[in-house]
Amino acid sequence: MKKAEFDIQGMTCSSCQSHVEKAVCKLEGTKKVNVNLLSNQMKLEYDENLLNQESIIKAIVDAGYGATIAGQNEKNKDKTKAEKEDNNSLKSMKHRLLISIIFWIPLMYIAMYHMFYEWFGLPIPQVIMHLFHGTENAITFGFTQFLLLLPIMYVNRNYFSSGFKKLMKRMPNMDSLIAMGSSAAIVYGIYAIFMIGYGLGHQQMELVERFSMDLYFESAGTILTLITVGKFLEAKSKGKTGDAIRKLMNLAPKTATVLRDDKEIEIEIDEILVGDIILIKPGGSIPVDGVIVEGSSAVDQASITGESIPVEKSVGDMVISGTINKNGSFKMRATKVGKDTTLSQIITLVEEAGNSKAPIARLADKVSGIFVPCVITIAVLATIFWLLQGQSFEFALSIGIAVLVISCPCALGLATPVAIMVGTGKSAENGILIKSAESLELLHQVNTIILDKTGTITTRKTKSDG
Repeated sequence: MKKAEFDIQGMTCSSCQSHVEKAVCKLEGTKKVNVNLLSNQMKLEYDENLLNQESIIKAIVDAGYGATIAGQNEKNKDKTKAEKEDNNSLKSMKHRLLISIIFWIPLMYIAMYHMFYEWFGLPIPQVIMHLFHGTENAITFGFTQFLLLLPIMYVNRNYFSSGFKKLMKRMPNMDSLIAMGSSAAIVYGIYAIFMIGYGLGHQQMELVERFSMDLYFESAGTILTLITVGKFLEAKSKGKTGDAIRKLMNLAPKTATVLRDDKEIEIEIDEILVGDIILIKPGGSIPVDGVIVEGSSAVDQASITGESIPVEKSVGDMVISGTINKNGSFKMRATKVGKDTTLSQIITLVEEAGNSKAPIARLADKVSGIFVPCVITIAVLATIFWLLQGQSFEFALSIGIAVLVISCPCALGLATPVAIMVGTGKSAENGILIKSAESLELLHQVNTIILDKTGTITTRKTKSDG
């Protein structure tokens, strides 16, 4: 069995995660698939005699998503890139949210100003009364709302493109619910404007008054704006979850001074080779695992072992990457570099724990896989039911829209992976390594913890104490 890792593009909710897993699981030769929504990565085991990476990527693309092979070397150097991408994603989402709110507030006020007056006693400006009040201003009332909605639709157009694309492929996701609910409200609102125009042209004021109350542009704007609020908080959470791992990576220096041809040269730590002689100065971080060949010093290993008291090191002693040299200086010979260092293995362990699935996460995946199709079915049945009961098409449609909209939030599939990644990341930051999400979930059943690090416990020294 061969193991492989892929970066997945285009996933927006837990339904997307489920669709990717199903698309890959259908391939002959697939043994084990694990798709992580939070990190947008997929890890799998497969029989290379029956399946290849090109076929896996094709299956994911056919399902409506993008996929690329995640190279390990690129992965090691993409942490700053990932941080920039998180920041850019957050800025983009913040911009979308800001534009949405700026246009949503006047849209809501124009649509609901009479209710604000009735509920809260707020005065209505004369300009509002002059432009929008009464049947004679019904076209202006409706068309102004539509114009205010257009910028909100534009900045949130991804919901429509992604939602309808997945719907056409018969793999609806949460974006499909958003797109269908808001589109139904928008289309009916446009229809209402035409009916208002017809009523004014034929002096049918009852028709004008009825459709003036059936404009749903503010509903569509509210759907898109509130969902964007949730997406902004989601992007913020995703950005924070990687902070602990980045802090671990920052324990190791970016460069190191090595002796080559009897000369001291400064190189990137990725360029260090096994057997290189490295010069460690006072206060410097140790870049890789190795053994001291000259000199002695006290080394603070609290970040790795938890021991608060610096350990005396001399010729022949092992030193660990990510630990800090205190007073003296020494020369060391690199014995483990790159992915083989203790710090890199700790980071890998934390990432694997964050990407692993707890039993509760697997349950959420199963539910989300059938959630969206069920919601769409219920919305259609609810609309048909009220039509058969003799209600107006407008009322029946509003019921269907309500079912779609109320089911839009993606917390079902997001909350669990966020909690797991934050939990494992924070634990690693404090020196506690959790090997899997299942272990983290079972931790609440523990009632006794036995520790053997007496000196560390009694000293009660933390990293903030220096």
